[in-house]
Amino acid sequence: MSKTKIRSVYGRNPPCSLQSRIQERKNKAKVLKLLEQNRKSEKPEDFIMYEDSESEEEPEFILKDALNTSYNFVDYVKHREAQTSKQCSITKDYGNRHILTHEMFKETAINLGNMNKVFCSQWLSDRQVVFGTKCNKLMVYDVQTHKLDQIPSLVSRRESSNHIDQQHCGIHTVQLNPSKTLLATGARNTCDIAVYRLPTLDPVCVGENAHKDWVFDMCWLDDEFLVSGSRDTKLSLWRITEEVLESKQEVPTYKSLSPVALKECRNAQKIRALCFNKDYREIAALSLNGYIHIWSAETFRQTLSRKLPTSQENVCMSIQDSGLYAIGCKSYTLLLDSRTLQAVKKVSSRYSGCGVRSTSFQGDILTVGTGLGILMFYDLRAGKYLESSINTSRTVVLKGSKGYVFPDEEYMDNIHNIKYVPAIYTHCYDTSGTRLFTAGGPLPATLTGNYAGLWQ
Repeated sequence: MSKTKIRSVYGRNPPCSLQSRIQERKNKAKVLKLLEQNRKSEKPEDFIMYEDSESEEEPEFILKDALNTSYNFVDYVKHREAQTSKQCSITKDYGNRHILTHEMFKETAINLGNMNKVFCSQWLSDRQVVFGTKCNKLMVYDVQTHKLDQIPSLVSRRESSNHIDQQHCGIHTVQLNPSKTLLATGARNTCDIAVYRLPTLDPVCVGENAHKDWVFDMCWLDDEFLVSGSRDTKLSLWRITEEVLESKQEVPTYKSLSPVALKECRNAQKIRALCFNKDYREIAALSLNGYIHIWSAETFRQTLSRKLPTSQENVCMSIQDSGLYAIGCKSYTLLLDSRTLQAVKKVSSRYSGCGVRSTSFQGDILTVGTGLGILMFYDLRAGKYLESSINTSRTVVLKGSKGYVFPDEEYMDNIHNIKYVPAIYTHCYDTSGTRLFTAGGPLPATLTGNYAGLWQ
């Protein structure tokens, strides 16, 4: 769970330096080696990696380093309070993994009233979650007081009667910049973008004169540059300069902003999702015709496109810190290596007819939100779905509450033949990974309704 380098204050060795730990370490290594030798594989493996050398004895410097390392969480907390973070580390997904495997998550249903389908969400702080709805509302939910506050949408200069139909398709994305000082989302006209200041949520600017169709996703390259993708197959590069941010007034106002660059994504039909790969400085764009497109973040040029194994309902994408892409499809989640864009694995869904609607990484755990109101958790290290520690014969799943569907004549006629479950269009963890916000609504486009829940 935690590792802390301990330096001796009095004497030669720190308190954690016990020779019995070395013997215990050697005994565990022998047991693991014996189990590996007795293991009979069902089929020969094509690729084998050896983590340890043939010698059973570890080098002296490794043993000395192990003696000076404490795995006590109390030592980690003490060093963190003393601001010696370079000497200690913690496994970020330990708390999340422990809560999931021990089935400790409990859902608190959130009443959203007459709102329609939550499409996106992000944690603003330890107590606030921001989310956008299909009815074009930007809401902030306080997890302590359970209050909902609506943030006014920003209006661009091109608002006219010609765009009335486009104004009500909903807010499909909310994104925070790396320093969490700005929030980017859709404006009142969904072809435009809006930027707010955090934590006050005062308006900063509205981006216009770029897209001619709905903006489906955005991603921050840093605290200043932002990329948006739209159904018009184009990507826009925006820059929020210091001049825009410094213009503070007593009455909050906002400026109009034009894109730095606007380019068409070749071989794409309707950009659905965007991701920024920090290590390779590239932007990944997912289009509904079953392609993933790679753009250089430094030159803002398209470098390549690759056809995916399936073109059915590729609607969501996320990236792990190590550079692994997860793409949600109709019947499975596709894992791609960002270096080669080769398919690493197809994570099949455990439920038939289960479309993947949202994905996210929490350490080595891939969380998958489905169209059946179920959250599944895939362990990347073990190569299988996360198993329960309470009952090893079953995997860990979270089933959301039913939410609410507004009366519909056709739906009410078939209500006895249809069991309603909400689609989980969005989910997000807080910074600790111990709380999870899930939201969505009915999967059919003709139905109006909502669902939201807080797991903790």
